[in-house]
Amino acid sequence: METVLANMAESESLETVTEHERILQEIESTDTACVGPTLRSVYDDQPNAHKRFMEKLDARIRNHDREIEKMCNFHHQGFVDAITELLKVRADAEKLMGQVSDTNRRLQDAGREVTAQTEEVIRCRIQQRNMATTVEKLQLCIPGETPHLCKNLSVYYSALKTMEQLENIYIPRVSQYRFCQIMAETLPKLREEIKEISMSDLKDFLESIRKHSDKIGETAMRQRIFFIIIIIILKAFTWARKCFFNLVGFLFKVLTAQDLVDFSPVYRCLHIYTVLGDRETFENYYRKQRKKQARLVLQPQSNMHETVEGYRKYFNQIVGFFVVEDHILHATQGLVTRAFTDELWNMALSKIIAVLRTHSSYCSDPDLVLELKNLIVIFADTLQGYGFPVNRLFDLLFEVRDQYNETLLKKWALVFRDIFEQDNYSPIPVENEEEYKAVVSRFPFHDAEIEKQQFPKKLPMSQSVPQIYSQVKEFIYASLKFSESLHRSSTEIDDMLRKSTNLLLTRTLSSCLQNLIKKPHIGLTELVQIIINTTHLEYACKYLEDFITNITNVSPETVHTTRLYGLSTFKDARHAAEGEIYTKLNQKIDEFIQLADYEWGMAESDGRASGYLMDLINFLRSTFQVFTHLPGKVAQTACMSACKHLATSLMQMLLDTELKQISMGAIQQFNLDVIQCELFASSEPVPGFQGDTLQLAFIDLRQLLDLFMVWDWSTYLADYGQPTSKYLRVNPSTALALLEKMKDTSKKNNIFSQFRKNDRDKQKLIETVVKQLRSLVNGMSQHS
Repeated sequence: METVLANMAESESLETVTEHERILQEIESTDTACVGPTLRSVYDDQPNAHKRFMEKLDARIRNHDREIEKMCNFHHQGFVDAITELLKVRADAEKLMGQVSDTNRRLQDAGREVTAQTEEVIRCRIQQRNMATTVEKLQLCIPGETPHLCKNLSVYYSALKTMEQLENIYIPRVSQYRFCQIMAETLPKLREEIKEISMSDLKDFLESIRKHSDKIGETAMRQRIFFIIIIIILKAFTWARKCFFNLVGFLFKVLTAQDLVDFSPVYRCLHIYTVLGDRETFENYYRKQRKKQARLVLQPQSNMHETVEGYRKYFNQIVGFFVVEDHILHATQGLVTRAFTDELWNMALSKIIAVLRTHSSYCSDPDLVLELKNLIVIFADTLQGYGFPVNRLFDLLFEVRDQYNETLLKKWALVFRDIFEQDNYSPIPVENEEEYKAVVSRFPFHDAEIEKQQFPKKLPMSQSVPQIYSQVKEFIYASLKFSESLHRSSTEIDDMLRKSTNLLLTRTLSSCLQNLIKKPHIGLTELVQIIINTTHLEYACKYLEDFITNITNVSPETVHTTRLYGLSTFKDARHAAEGEIYTKLNQKIDEFIQLADYEWGMAESDGRASGYLMDLINFLRSTFQVFTHLPGKVAQTACMSACKHLATSLMQMLLDTELKQISMGAIQQFNLDVIQCELFASSEPVPGFQGDTLQLAFIDLRQLLDLFMVWDWSTYLADYGQPTSKYLRVNPSTALALLEKMKDTSKKNNIFSQFRKNDRDKQKLIETVVKQLRSLVNGMSQHS
């Protein structure tokens, strides 16, 4: 029995478990709205079944949690990678969004323009269709409504013809009727109305062409440009035939004056006034109004010189005015004459030249002046094509060319100044063959000795030399741009280029070099390099002449060919630099001399030269080593100048009026310093001096000091004035001045106090020598 009960309980438990599995599956797969009945079945079953169900449910939940956790762990890295990729894509997406927005904006802008043009085309076509319809309908009404026809400008001719027929044919037939009399009286008034209406139409026409003159002129000048382009292409390329036909096709698509302006009001008004017998009145009125318009067209804007657009608009208006007049001249018979157009053109030409002279003088930008020149050329060529003489305009271009050259010179003055300011004034170092070729490709440098040297090596000039040379060539190119299209021969162009290049060299570059040489920060080393640079630039002038010859194909041997003045320019600059070297060298010597601190009352010398003088000599030695790169004469002249200045400064130191007393010990010390100067001079600090030439700079000092050191007054006085005198270079006044400083003029510190005690005759001898020297000085002054 127990077994049976156990089996029944087990069976019941299995059924319960199975039922719970079914309920769980329903909960998992059933919509939430149907979960209620399913759960209710749990509570309707056996007691405590819901507890077992809850346990089963918890187990199921834990199982699903484990599955979810496994799934999340499996896909976690992919999720992280996806987030990382999204972060990377976000920046690109933002950038793409910006580009899309920008593209959309530009498309919208372009679309608006296209839409506006399309609407304009549609409007014009509607107007054309309406006009055609109106003309067609009005023509149908011509026979019956003459007064109405008079108010329609398109039927003037028919109205006048109808009135003539009425007067001559129809009214006489029915003249007995009163309405015919009224009509006959009305016809003259209608004719006057037609004249007034046609004149009003003419005024509108004149106002219209006044407003559209610039557009007409722009079209005419554009056509001229196209023709020039075609000619250039045909001259430049053998395959230009296709381009030629393409351009010609495009050219004929360009609007002409007749396309831009409806001249029918002029034709109608002229015909009406002619038919009505009042042509002369119309002609006078038209010419008077056009003269007024010509004066308005020729008035420039005050700021016209500031932009090329101002000049372009001015020229377009003038061209448009005369294109209209040329058309009227050829399309009508006698409305305007060639004499009338010539009168207008001569008046305009004088005004144009005066305006361009004034406004071009304000231009400081060479690019703007060049564009002005191009506009004048196109302007002149365009009007010449219509038969107007333009020689005065091309003559004006020579004045504008001078202005262009002036602006170029000012521009290149700044260029040269920048080059000089950035130069390091040191020889150009080249590390390898490539750097060497880069320099010589920009500047014609050839030196066999330097070419033999191994890399790295140095070229003698500094970096400003190839830069200056290149900029001179750029100036020539810029100057050549103005000479193009001037209808001048190659010889004239060659002459223009050479003259402008001469101005660049002799005025602009020369001035920049002179200013550079005078600048305070330019020292002796820089001046030496400047002299070397000018030597190489002078050498390169012949290559500049060849450069111009290659451009113009004019042989330099041609008669009247202008030569470049670069040689004199660089020689003058070099001489100025040499003079500045001498000046700065002397200034440096003066700075050392100012450091001298002699004890003029010393009893005896120190036995060695003064420190300041040894420093000065060391400075001169190092300086003259730098001068080895200078031309020989320059280095020798600088050395001689320095020695003479040093000797003069030392002599002035001895003879200074502020110095009252000098002891023999001081003379001996001074003599030691002069000996060092003489040793320096004899050491040949600069090669090339003959014999003792350099030592002669100190000969005056040497003889003076020897005279006092040896105290050889008897010889000096006995041989004075003789060409073989041992002290020929000692001036009596110099000897007297120095001797006066050694006299016993006070009781204190008298250097001859011991002489008077031991040998009073020595003092008497000094007095005697002083008297004789004064006698010599007085004799020289009387003789002079």
